[in-house]
Amino acid sequence: MLIFNDNDELLIQQRSASKRLWPLYWSNSCCSHPRGAETLEAATQRRLWEELGMRCSLHFLYKFQYQAQFDATGAENELCSVFIGRSNQNPRINDAEISDWCWIDPEALAAQISGVGNRTFTPWFKLEWERIWRDYRSDVLSLQ
Repeated sequence: MLIFNDNDELLIQQRSASKRLWPLYWSNSCCSHPRGAETLEAATQRRLWEELGMRCSLHFLYKFQYQAQFDATGAENELCSVFIGRSNQNPRINDAEISDWCWIDPEALAAQISGVGNRTFTPWFKLEWERIWRDYRSDVLSLQ
């Protein structure tokens, strides 16, 4: 999930140091992680509340699959569904999931993903952001 505020800044989070894969990497606002028979829509709202203490309308954009190796610790091979939403609430983070967070301007984010600054980003977020800003920018900017 990608949550934007009324200034079109994106909420990004730094993953907790206790995460097995990509600890302390910066990433998208939140991930859905559906359970069993849970709908994707229910999972997105549940995880948005569990991780960020937020509620907002979410809009589905697209799905993508990625595979990435994180050193000898493990790898991921996942199908990700991308949802966007708009909120001006500051999150109330779940410390077990999130170490830090910030709102970031899309141009500053693009520069940081390109290597400017000291943030390191998760592989799925880099793929997600590139496509969002290239193919779905108008959807983001027209969010209500």
